This record gives sequence, C-alpha cells and structure tokens, in this order.
Amino acid sequence: MRYVYILRSEKVFAQRYTGITSDLKKRLKYHNEGRSIHTSKYRPWRIETYIAFIDEKKAVEFEKYLKTGSGWAFSLKRF
Repeated sequence: MRYVYILRSEKVFAQRYTGITSDLKKRLKYHNEGRSIHTSKYRPWRIETYIAFIDEKKAVEFEKYLKTGSGWAFSLKRF
C-alpha cells in the first residue's frame, strides 16, 4: 500500500504538507523529529487526511496532482 497524506502544522495552522509513504506512522514521526528540511520549522505535525492506494503509480500521480494549483484548491475544499 502507498499512502498519499496531507499534514497540518499544529504550530502554524495554515501550513500544510503533502507527501507519499508506505508507512504513515513512521513518516509522521520522521516529520515530527525534524528530519525533513521541508517540514522541520513547522513542527509538530498531525495527519489531516490520507488516501490509500494499492497501485503505486496511481498514488504518485495523485500526489503530483495535489501539488499543482488545481490539486491544492481541491484539497483545501475537500480536506
């Protein structure tokens, strides 16, 4: 399984991060430990939402979509 996830900063509510992983708990811990340069200054994080995919290709495509302007608007409206 691959999970496309959206994190929300508990420190700066407007700050969100989108990513992909095969282990949600491990990845959240990674972000909250400050090991990612993209997310370390907005810790702690919580999972806002995630979507599970069996097909890795579809998961990667969906993550890329969420990082586009229209995908960002989609996620703000629905998540």
